[in-house]
Order: sequence, then structure tokens, then C-alpha cells
Amino acid sequence: MIGADTSARPGIAGNFGVYLHWPFCLAKCPYCDFNSHVRHAAIDQDRFARTFAAEIAGTAARVPGRTVSSIFLGGGTPSLMEPRTVGALLDAVARHWSIAPDAEITLEANPTSAEAARFRGYRAAGVNRLSLGVQALRDDDLKALGRLHTAREALEAVALARANFARYSFDLIYARPNQTVAAWRAELEEAIAEAAEHLSLYQLTIEHETPFYALHAAGKLKTPDAETARALYEATQEVCAARGLPAYEISNHARAGAESRHNLLYWRYGEYAGIGPGAHGRLDIGGARRATVTEKHPERWLMRVEAQGHALVSDEVLRPSEQADELLLMGLRLTEGIDPGRYAQLSGRMLDPQRIAALRDHGLVRIGSDGRLRVTADGLPVLDAVVADLAA
Repeated sequence: MIGADTSARPGIAGNFGVYLHWPFCLAKCPYCDFNSHVRHAAIDQDRFARTFAAEIAGTAARVPGRTVSSIFLGGGTPSLMEPRTVGALLDAVARHWSIAPDAEITLEANPTSAEAARFRGYRAAGVNRLSLGVQALRDDDLKALGRLHTAREALEAVALARANFARYSFDLIYARPNQTVAAWRAELEEAIAEAAEHLSLYQLTIEHETPFYALHAAGKLKTPDAETARALYEATQEVCAARGLPAYEISNHARAGAESRHNLLYWRYGEYAGIGPGAHGRLDIGGARRATVTEKHPERWLMRVEAQGHALVSDEVLRPSEQADELLLMGLRLTEGIDPGRYAQLSGRMLDPQRIAALRDHGLVRIGSDGRLRVTADGLPVLDAVVADLAA
């Protein structure tokens, strides 16, 4: 089993990450559009572990010699894996790439699968950071969100995470139906009291092809109006900043030095391998950046990898303009913003100074003394529009 210390060092673009997607859940949440699947029969974890190892080997053959700075086991519900399965996946990564001594190794867990022995097993396997899908601290809202745990079980899971991991985080969803700003402030204060260093706080979005989308379209699910949603967002920023957890990304808050290194690698447009059903990757091969996507159906993914060593359904070279657009889309989510020089290096052109000036005049972006382009607090709620304007 591999191990790593728990030091927190923010990722940089030159680091290399590995994302491992475990696609199974106990139930499908009605708001979720992630690649997750429910299986009522037992999952053959040994077979999946072997197949993960085969896909890791095939990917490493394409990008050899990397040093892995972060590993993220996401899903789905990775905490449905036995600790020995997690250990097998991490060992497979270590066989084919070097693991940095201070690598951040995160596993997503649900409160329904929280138990002390399992958490200790993950720690022994090499996981050094846990991310818990709490989503709400109110039982009525948890039920409405389709979650299988109670608020009490969620807090017990957080306590288990705290007892077993020096680093842990948990998620909450806000802008829920009928949620008021006052109620959210109280819930957020309660959450911060339980959080050691990091919180991920997401506004509820109505995604296509989900049960919530159908309910919303039929008028049976009422979400906060734009004014209330903006007030909820502003309350989130205010409360977290006052309690020492300022935003470092549009939906993520951390104490200084406790940012998620793996997610920073994404947002800083670094290189990462996507392993498992439906996983996406960005690999630098032969001077080109390739966007990879694997087969999303778990059983078809298994058979493809077993037959040919990979399950790629897309493996495209990104044009310079596409890379630059991705840099904008990802990097401007961060409070640190982007280096316009890197954009020019990727795209072959400078950002339009007139567009920047117009956005700055509207209070949506600013150029710092370090020359970095940042989206302002007023610009973040309309980030997609800002990015589209800059990329045009």
C-alpha cells in the first residue's frame, strides 16, 4: 500500500494528476447528472480493480515518466469500495508512475457508507484526504434531495472523518427550494463549526435529463428566484470569509494552504489522466494536448478495457484556440485568475484589450498589480457571460 503525508501545497500547472471514477451509487439523486449507476447485484470489485489497473497501464504507456502530485477517487460513490479495492487502485498508479512524497490523495465518501473501520482502511491504503457528500444539514431538505442519510448521520460521518484524516472537506448544496437567506446563514454557521479547513458550497442547478429537470419544467419544483439566489451567494461569501474560509474558487472555500490540490490542477489547466467509466483526461503527448473520454457504461467499459487495454471513445487533439478557451473557462473560476501571457502562448493571440476594458468598466473584471486577470465579486455570478465575451 502506498502512503503520503498530509501537507497541503497548492498545485501548479506542471503537476500531474490522476482521476479514478467509481461509477456506482446506492441510489441516483434526482438532481445529479454525473455518470453514476445503481446496481442491485453485488459488484465484482476484484474484476473492476484488475480492469482499472489495465487502463492505468495503458495510459501510463502513453504518458510515461510522470510524477503524480494528486489522485482523486470520485464518482459515483467511491466509499462503496472496500478498502482493499482502493488500495489495489492506488498500488496500480504507483506501479506505473512515481508518486510525489507529499501527494494529495482524496476519496469521496457518502455518510451512508461511513464507518470507522472502513475509514481507517482507506487511510491505511494511502488516502490522506476525505471529501464527504453531506449536501444539507436539515432532514427535510436531505429527503427532498433524495439523500439516504439524516443530518445526524452526516455529522457523525464528519466526526469520523475528523478522527481518521488530518485533511477533510464536505459539500453542501444551497439555493434549495423554499430556502431563505436567514436559514442558510444558520446552516452554514453550523457547517463551518464542523469544518476543519475546506468546504465546497454549490448552488443547486437544474440539469437536463434529471428528475429535478422534469419536475421543474412541470412547475412542481420551485427554486429561488434570481434575486434570492444572488442573496444566498453573497451570504455564502460573507459568512465564510468572516469565519476564515474565503473563496478560492467560485464554489470552494478554504483556510490558507488547505485548497484542494487536485481541483487546483484542473482549474489551473494542468495535465491529468482520467481512468474509469466516463472519465475525462487532458494529456500532453508529443507536444499536443489531447482530450480523452472513456466509455461511460460500467459493464461496457469493463469489456472494452479487457479486450483492448483501453475504453477510449474520444481522443482528440485540442486546437490552440480550444486550449485557450478551456484555460479561460477553468482559470477564471479562481480568485487568483489567469496569466494573460499564458492565454496568448496557448492561443497565439492576446486577449482583446477593448473587451477587457469594457468588462472592467462594468466592474466585472480587474487586472491586478501582478498582471493577472481576475473576475470580480460582481462578475463571478455571471462568469459564463464574462468568459464568452473574453473568448469571442
